[in-house]
This record gives sequence, C-alpha cells and structure tokens, in this order.
Amino acid sequence: MRKPIIAGNWKMYKTPKESLAFLDAFLPLVEDHTRDEILVCPTMSSLGYVLEATIGTNVRGCAQNMHWLNEGPYTGQTSPTMLVSIGCRHVLLGHSEQRLYFNETYERVNLKLKAAINHGITPIVCVGELLAEREDMKTEETLRSQVRAALRNISANEARRLVIAYEPIWAIGTGSTASPEVAAEAHKIIRHEISHCCGEQTAENTRILYGGSVKPENISALMQQEQIDGALVGGASLVPTTFANIVHYA
Repeated sequence: MRKPIIAGNWKMYKTPKESLAFLDAFLPLVEDHTRDEILVCPTMSSLGYVLEATIGTNVRGCAQNMHWLNEGPYTGQTSPTMLVSIGCRHVLLGHSEQRLYFNETYERVNLKLKAAINHGITPIVCVGELLAEREDMKTEETLRSQVRAALRNISANEARRLVIAYEPIWAIGTGSTASPEVAAEAHKIIRHEISHCCGEQTAENTRILYGGSVKPENISALMQQEQIDGALVGGASLVPTTFANIVHYA
C-alpha cells in the first residue's frame, strides 16, 4: 500500500515567527492523524525553526529546493549536507516555478535527485505540462520526457525513496484544477514511464501526488482516484484550519 502524502508548499510566504504561529494552530488539529504523511515546505529562513518545532509530532519539514553539491562558491544555494545537518529529510525538486522563473532544467533535477538519494533525503520531483502543451495534445510526450530526464541513470534501488508530484502548470495558483479523471490519467502516464525507467515494482511503489489549486472542496474527489497518492498544496496550505481540512479529507 502506498501511504498518501499531504504536503503544503508555503512558497515565499511566512517569516520564522509566522511559521511557528502556524504550527501552534495547526499541530493540535492533526495530532491524531495517521492515515497520511504530513509535510510543510517553508522558506529556507524558516526551515530550521519548523524542523525543531515539529520534533515528536506527525508533521515533517521539507525544503523547497537544494543544490546538488555539498559545498562550493554558489551564492544563495543550500547543499544536501546542510539540509541533513538540521534534520531535514525531504526536498522538493524541479518545481514549475523554478523551471519557469529560474531556468531549472531536468538535467539539474537529475543531479539533485542523485544527491538527495545519496544523502538519505526523500526527493519529491515535480513534473507537469504548460497549457499550450495540453492544448496541442502534448501532455503525454511532455510528462514522459520530464520523468525520463529526471530519472536518467537512477536504479530501481536508488528510486525506492522517490516521490513524484504532478503539477499541471496551467492549474497552479489559477483556481483551475484538473478534473480527478484528467489528473488520474496523467498519473497513469507518469507511473508507466517510471516503470520504463526503473522497473514495474518501483513504479507500483512510487507515490505520485497531485498539485494544482488543491483545496478542501476538491481533495476528496481527487483522492478517490486509485492513481493519486496525495497532494502538493499551495495557497490553501497557508491557513492552518484550511490545510487541516485538506489533511482530514473524507
């Protein structure tokens, strides 16, 4: 059984003080929840505070990005060894905003994925198509290409920690959500490509999350789809009660 993950990506919101205030309100709302893994992804300035505040709870902190090298002259970057040193064991890689605004490539995602695996960090690799690609009937081609590039030279054993997040770019922050059936079909394509790259058993075990305007009103319908193993939540994860409602989907 693939245990679902509900992850909240806070993007460039919340100071350390605001992050701790969120957790003060949120943790009691989910303290008895065991059905799903719960992650919050704060900014780097808040990550250490979040990791410390969630020790002994059922919530884990997750970095929003990382470099693939352990150290070097790379101003503004954070290495995998730095994440491990503060107790971080999850990281988002290849988020669409990194790809759209900061020239992230899947060749770099592949390097980061290898580094995460080598340091015992669970990578959540984001993939997803542009609206123009969907309209041009290129969704399958795009997803297969992204997964293939991210998993290049990754063995089945190395991929055992792998998590994929399907984020149709046209649905992120727009209020437009892929229908459960459309999302499930994309997940099926992704799982098939994982099978091609790393074997059928790896594909069967890999958790694939949906991200793109997830909210309390649509999470239950999405999670009813067999192919969907959780959610990567954006704006709706910024409010403790709203995110708790998503975690407690029926």
